[in-house]
Amino acid sequence: MPGLIGRKIGMTSVFGADGKNVPCTVIEAGPCVVTQVKTLEKDGYKAVQLGFGEAKEKRTTKPMQGIFKKAGTTPKKHLAEFKFDEELNLGDTLTVEIFNDAAFVDVVGTSKGKGFQGVMKRHGFGGVGQSTHGQDDRARKPGSIGACSYPAKVFKGMRMGGQMGGDRVTTQNLKVLKVIPEHNLLLVKGSVAGCNGSTVLIQK
Repeated sequence: MPGLIGRKIGMTSVFGADGKNVPCTVIEAGPCVVTQVKTLEKDGYKAVQLGFGEAKEKRTTKPMQGIFKKAGTTPKKHLAEFKFDEELNLGDTLTVEIFNDAAFVDVVGTSKGKGFQGVMKRHGFGGVGQSTHGQDDRARKPGSIGACSYPAKVFKGMRMGGQMGGDRVTTQNLKVLKVIPEHNLLLVKGSVAGCNGSTVLIQK
C-alpha cells in the first residue's frame, strides 16, 4: 500500500465539528525521496524505496552512497519500501499531501521498551490468593505453570515474566483528522505506538 516514513511528534487534542475534544497524535510525515524503484523484471516484485531524514555521509556505507548518488539525493537516515499504483521515478519527492484523500491510515511504530516485567504487568494476571492466609511473598507470582507427573514439562508459549515492549506494533484504521502540507504534519485520531521522536511508517 502507498505510504510515507515519518516521525512521531507527540499527542495533543483538537475540537471536532460537533464541539467534542478529540485526542490525536501529531506525525511529521515526509518529505520522502524515491531512492530505488523495484521492478518485476529485475527484482521479482514491484515497489518503491523511500528515504527520510538526513544522515551524515561518513556514516553511510559505500554501496548506499552509490544508491543515493544515482537517485540524485543526499544520504538518508531511514529507508522503507511501499507499493504505489502510479509510476514513480528516482529522485521524486513525496509529501504528506498524498493523504489528502485518505480517510483512515495504518501506523507502524516500535513500542516503548519496559525491560523485564512480571506476569501482572506483562499479561494482566490477578495475583495469587490473599496475603493474610499464610503467604506474604507470593502475591504477585504467576502460580502453577504445569503438572508434575505428566507431561512433566512446561508447554511452549506459557505466559511468564520476561522482556516487555520494544515490539513492532501496527495501529490500524486511525482516522485522519487534518493534513497540514506547509509543515508536513498529519493529525490522526488516537494514540500511536512509540516514544516522541521515534520513526513510524504511515500507510493508506
